[in-house]
Amino acid sequence: MFVARYMDYTIVLTADRTLMSEYGGAIFLGFSACVPRGLIPDSLYFRIFCPPVEANEDGSAVVAPNGTRKIEAALLDYGFRREDVIVAHPEYLDKVIGPKTRVLGITENDPLGIGPATTTFTEIFGGEAYMAIKFREILNHPAVKRYKPKIIVGGAGAWQLRDEDVRRNLGIDTVVIGEGEKVVGPLFEKAINGEDLPGVVYGEVVEEDKIPVIRGATIDGIIEVARGCGRGCDFCEPTLQRFRCLPIDHILKEVEVNLRAGRQPLLHAEDILRYKARGLEINKQAVIDLFRKVKNYPGVKSVGISHFALASVVSAPDLVEEISSILNLSGVNWLSGQTGIETGSPRIMDIHMRGKCKPYSPNDWPDIVVRAFEILNKNNWVPCATLILGLPGEEEKDVELTISLISRLRPFKSIIVPLFFVSMGGLKDKTKSFTLNDLTPKHAELIFKCWKHNFEWMGTIFDEWSGRSIRSRVIRKSLKIIVSYGIKQAMKYMDICEKEYGYDLKAMIKDFRSGNIKVGEPLPIRILKPIMR
Repeated sequence: MFVARYMDYTIVLTADRTLMSEYGGAIFLGFSACVPRGLIPDSLYFRIFCPPVEANEDGSAVVAPNGTRKIEAALLDYGFRREDVIVAHPEYLDKVIGPKTRVLGITENDPLGIGPATTTFTEIFGGEAYMAIKFREILNHPAVKRYKPKIIVGGAGAWQLRDEDVRRNLGIDTVVIGEGEKVVGPLFEKAINGEDLPGVVYGEVVEEDKIPVIRGATIDGIIEVARGCGRGCDFCEPTLQRFRCLPIDHILKEVEVNLRAGRQPLLHAEDILRYKARGLEINKQAVIDLFRKVKNYPGVKSVGISHFALASVVSAPDLVEEISSILNLSGVNWLSGQTGIETGSPRIMDIHMRGKCKPYSPNDWPDIVVRAFEILNKNNWVPCATLILGLPGEEEKDVELTISLISRLRPFKSIIVPLFFVSMGGLKDKTKSFTLNDLTPKHAELIFKCWKHNFEWMGTIFDEWSGRSIRSRVIRKSLKIIVSYGIKQAMKYMDICEKEYGYDLKAMIKDFRSGNIKVGEPLPIRILKPIMR
């Protein structure tokens, strides 16, 4: 859609192009933003996997990341005028940035491409991930270079920009690490007044009654119902420790904002089952009331979730069953959310994440995971779970225990994503990140175990999800071709690695990059040309 020049704004908020997509309603496809550029053509990636959100005539985004919307609301609550603040679509920055623009605020999850998911993909496949590339595109946008607004970056990946040299090289004035609502008002005011800005600002914990209500709709209708975690895993950011829940009336106001934009609610919390919990003790009635009131709100047809904890599932199987009943889950109408397995080793659990098991013991962890998957499977929940390879202190026997656990999960519809450990949170600067050079044959065996598990279930999951989520038959068919092709090629490479390299994935990747390994035919672009135009 062509957007004529409208006006420039004093404050422009945006996010990189990979965050300004709803991925066809499948949040787990957001992992594709961590994949290196070049595996498939850009035109195909940004049309099929990562289609853009819509833009309004003034260049604003119809929907935006929840974090961006919270900062927008905080600035308006602070006293900035509505006509001075815009949440802009990244493809229309030239329509909103001009001589009047004083501040450009950017939400970013992985600005340098060094987050766990991105590191895993780039270490194995090489290259640079889309998210880092698209972040730099904003910084180097002609309108930004011409008008030189102050650049303030926040979001989940802000920790990557602590280093002054990194910020200077990128042209970033300030990075806000942690919760931003209390600090952005005075900070943006300083920027507008031309005052010197601090390089790093650490956000303060925001009390639940001070968290602002969003003014505009969010990506996939995401609505924050709780903030923080409190389980104390030592590789997480400290700001995730303080656990707070938002009141129902606040949540329903944000449901209404999203419904007006045609978005069904997706409830976000680090563990949706701990809404209004008393510490780690689940408050079943509060969770049931949350789902009932959201599901029964006028205009709501479906309710999604972002995350849940496996220990909570095992603690309250009847609560999982009740939620499934409230949401009318059955057959292909399932609920999906992200969760963390991280390891199958009780020893590693005891070292790094004792709180993740509670109210159970680290020794119980493998059985907790299996029991949780059984409960989820029975109640039509499909987990998208993560593993962490290379946690400090990990030994081969720990990897073997994780391989054994993944074998036990084979009967359950799910996706399991193995990730390289990245030194962050409480472990930052205390230990090094896990890289390809640290990868052992046993790690490769674990990775392949996860990928084979996913390939066994991916066809079913894709068919059920796409049948209810993708209206275009052409796009649905094209995406299936790409997925099927990717699975076929991956299976060929894994077979070579197992039989010819004895799971020495490092050696195989070296040979592949030197051109000594070639498998199969190229991606069937001819079939996909109609949607690439």
